[in-house]
Parts: sequence; C-alpha cells; structure tokens
Amino acid sequence: MKMSKATKSIRTQVEGRDLIMERIFDAPRELVFKAYSEADHLARWWGPQGWETTIQRFDFTPGGEWRYCMKCVDKNQEDFFGHESCGLAVYQEITSPEKIVYTDSFTDQEGNKLDGMPEMLISMEFVDHEGKTKLVTRTQFATEEVLKQIMDMGVVEGTSSQFEKLDAHLKQIQS
Repeated sequence: MKMSKATKSIRTQVEGRDLIMERIFDAPRELVFKAYSEADHLARWWGPQGWETTIQRFDFTPGGEWRYCMKCVDKNQEDFFGHESCGLAVYQEITSPEKIVYTDSFTDQEGNKLDGMPEMLISMEFVDHEGKTKLVTRTQFATEEVLKQIMDMGVVEGTSSQFEKLDAHLKQIQS
C-alpha cells in the first residue's frame, strides 16, 4: 500500500489501481447520503470551487443514469475559465444510507463517452463516525497507468475542493 498526501480536508492512498479518499463531514450520515442521492442537492455542490454543475438526467436507481456537465465560471482560474467537463454515472448498487456504487465516464454534452478517457468504478461508503459521517470513496481504474494519469490531472485536489463545497452545503441545509 502506497500512502499519499493528506490535504487539509481529504486523506488519500493508492492500492494498486485503486484510489481511496476519505473525508469526515460534520453531518449525520443520512444527510450526507441525501446530498448525493437528490439532483437538487448535487447541482448545488458538485464540482470543484469556481465550477457550476447542470444536471441533465438523474435516475437514482440501480441501472439508472446521472448525466451532468460542469462549467468553470471563475475568471481567476484563467486557463480553465469557460471550460466544460461532462460525465455519465450509471448506478450499480444503492444501499441507503450506507453505500453507492457506480461507473463514471467522461462524455461530451450529449452524453456520448469520450474516446481515450477512462471509465471508473466508484464505490462510496457512508460510515457513522462519532456523530459525524466518514465518507470513504474507492475509485478503481483499468490500470495503474490510468490512475496515475488521472492523479496527474488533479483528481485529489479537485475532489478536495468539491468536498469543501459539500461541507458548506451540508452546513447550510442543517441550519
């Protein structure tokens, strides 16, 4: 097991072709799960800081699809400003409020998978942790090389930024 760095909000490690990320949220497990299982919540926090997400399709059932596009709206992100990134998730397993398993692919705006971009198998566990929620995300890639490519693209930093947005959203809906 190769350990990776821990940022201020996320702990990561690599096991072969799997990237494991953990983050503790100061919210009950049911609420964190709800933030992932309802389109109106996802649209408010999904994506890194400075990006907005549009949900194109959302069917939160096994075999159901979630299509979305993110757009950078932060002019301070210079090279990324105006850039769009779309994805397609297909849910494999859902156990409320404990687990979500899905495949995730990069797509164009119409939902067509992009050639040369990886498909990932993502398993998320929502664990009660001293009155809070520990979210454990395991992302499996086809090869260790593909995992390295995605890590070089900044997946850990992007996920950490996204988790900060989720944390703020959870605080807002709890108040």
